[in-house]
Amino acid sequence: MRIISYNTNGIRAAIKKGFIDWLKTDPADIICIQETKAQEADVDMTEIEQLGFQHHWFSAQKKGYSGVCVLTKIKADKVFNGNGFELSDFEGRVIRLDFGDITLLNCYYPSGTSGSERQTYKYQWLQEFQDYVDDLKMKRKKIIICGDYNIAHKEIDIHDPKGNKNSSGFLPEERAWMDQFLASGFIDTYRHCNPTTTGAYSWWSQRFPSVRIQNKGWRIDYISVSKALEKQIKAATIFPDVKHSDHCPIYLELAK
Repeated sequence: MRIISYNTNGIRAAIKKGFIDWLKTDPADIICIQETKAQEADVDMTEIEQLGFQHHWFSAQKKGYSGVCVLTKIKADKVFNGNGFELSDFEGRVIRLDFGDITLLNCYYPSGTSGSERQTYKYQWLQEFQDYVDDLKMKRKKIIICGDYNIAHKEIDIHDPKGNKNSSGFLPEERAWMDQFLASGFIDTYRHCNPTTTGAYSWWSQRFPSVRIQNKGWRIDYISVSKALEKQIKAATIFPDVKHSDHCPIYLELAK
């Protein structure tokens, strides 16, 4: 099972920048997209379907905002939209697919960069999501959580940790949440495979074009797996040279 997680920052914009041509290179069996910024009816999926992908959408009620989608060449047994929390579901932030005994969550965690109200909601969402996952773990042991977590976990995951110590996405409370989330039984697959790799980022600010060229980025996109899948982790990497978005795709391969 080859999985990619990718915040496209608008799937229609990404398609205009060559997203479908990239799909034709067969980058993975399952592509988890965050921040679609579209309803399913807004996007012509013909070419994507011709590549063998089924597609499952959970869009925000607000048009042009948030939303998640999964493209998969492996047929899902079950699909569930949302995590049962009203605002999260209104914003289209979580979709779940079951493949046999494996559960895949594609998630777009809130950002707190637009002000204190959204930062407060971000903390609320993190707690609600933890409760949701804790409940899910009682029934499903093999869980994969793909997505834009909007948190750089460690100093190694951000180009300027000192300069960003008060920035949303690298606040002590957010990083502490990541600590306890992973301690609750999950593995950051990229760090599992690349424990000391520096300069490995998945997002670069669009405010200054030179930022990506200079690789002044943040690693805020993750594919985490529950401990029950640890022995199946085969490879995990980041594709910074794929440029349809201010994020880049991240990759996990699981052995059978």
